[in-house]
Amino acid sequence: MSEPLSREARRRARRAALQMLYEWEVGGLDLDEVREVYRAMQQTPLDDEEERFATGLLRGTVSRLHEVDALIASQAEHWRLERMALVDRAILRLAVFELLAAPATPRPVVINEAIELAKTFSTDAAVKFVNGILDGVAKRVAEGPPDDVPAPRPETP
Repeated sequence: MSEPLSREARRRARRAALQMLYEWEVGGLDLDEVREVYRAMQQTPLDDEEERFATGLLRGTVSRLHEVDALIASQAEHWRLERMALVDRAILRLAVFELLAAPATPRPVVINEAIELAKTFSTDAAVKFVNGILDGVAKRVAEGPPDDVPAPRPETP
C-alpha cells in the first residue's frame, strides 16, 4: 500500500488538475487528450500518485459538473457561471467537487488550497470571490444535500 500524498504533492496535483480542467474547457478536447497534452508540456512531471490524484479530481469534477455548477450558482449572487473568469470558474469547480467527494479532507484545507490557486493564477479580487463562494458552498455541503440543487446526472458509457 502506498503512503498518503504529502501536502505539497496534493498541492502539485491540484494545480495540475486546474490546468487540465482549464485546457478541457478552452480546448474542447476529451479528458484523455487533455492529460496527454498536459504530460507533454510539463518540465517536471507528476509522480504516479500525484497524477492519479490530479486525474481523479479532473474526471470527478467533469462527471459531476451539473451538480457542482448548481452549487456554485446557488452561492454566486449576481454572477452567472458563464460571466465568471474561466480560471476562477475552474478553481471553484475543482474545490466544490472536492468538498462533495472528499469529506475526509477538512473544508478549510480545500478552501485554502483554492485560495492559493487563485493567488497564483488569478487576481486579488478573485481570491475574495473564491473564498466567499466556497465558504457558502462548504456550509451547504455540511448541512447535507439541499433540495434546490439537482442530483448528479448519471455518467453515460
